Amino acid sequence: MRAVVQRVSWAKVEVDGEVTGAIERGLLVYLGAGKGDGDAERAWLLAKVLGLRIFEGDDGKGKMDRSVVDVGGALLVVSQFTLYGDVTKGRRPSFDGAMPPEEAERAYDAFVRDARAEGVRVETGRFRADMKVSSLNDGPVTIWIDTARSR
Repeated sequence: MRAVVQRVSWAKVEVDGEVTGAIERGLLVYLGAGKGDGDAERAWLLAKVLGLRIFEGDDGKGKMDRSVVDVGGALLVVSQFTLYGDVTKGRRPSFDGAMPPEEAERAYDAFVRDARAEGVRVETGRFRADMKVSSLNDGPVTIWIDTARSR
């Protein structure tokens, strides 16, 4: 699994002009599932996302030493199969490494369910929809996480 995680002051996702998910302070998580990803990859990625110490501490010195859980923040999780875009050949990305849509939707739903089970407020986009995502990246702070690097 892959995720691009952005620390945000706010973020929202709209589908057909309707807001399907919105958060204030927290993390905007673009989430993609790859072929062969399973429960172990999902658990490892969720632990990383929830444990990332990328929020400023109470000392006001700018040191990032608190997680989204520590600051009572929320997640906005947006499905993003294009994280598996391979551009090594030609100019059109190949998405052969992405998990098939039906399986990917189950993986996405499980990630959201598991995050909520950890007590974190989670908002979502709509799987396979044409989504418009707006956010205010705080910092900016953007982190790329790939479970393939966890092995």
